[in-house]
Amino acid sequence: QVQVVESGGGLVQAGGSLRLSCAASGSTSSINSMGWYRQAPGKQRELVALISSGGSTDYAVSVKGRFTISRNNVKNTVYLQMNSLKPEDTAVFYCNIIRGRLNLSYWGQGTQVTVSS
Repeated sequence: QVQVVESGGGLVQAGGSLRLSCAASGSTSSINSMGWYRQAPGKQRELVALISSGGSTDYAVSVKGRFTISRNNVKNTVYLQMNSLKPEDTAVFYCNIIRGRLNLSYWGQGTQVTVSS
């Protein structure tokens, strides 16, 4: 099993920055991709950013150039640096860990990000 814990959410004004962190613990060998998703009220959960075990990254079009995903494989931690935040970025952000040959998926409990205009 893998435990996933996010931190770093909060309230910020438009144009501001936040940094989210996600730490994985437990059976953390063979972690493949690590990613951030978000879900706004009344909307489906969507991919924000993904980083592979080799460091390749992928971003949603809406956040490209503003958000940066990074990971520390020693600490089993993934980060999301969010700059130039907009009110439409308001959502619960979830961390996702994919592990092992079976690509088992683990989710955190989510952290709220609120951007005021």
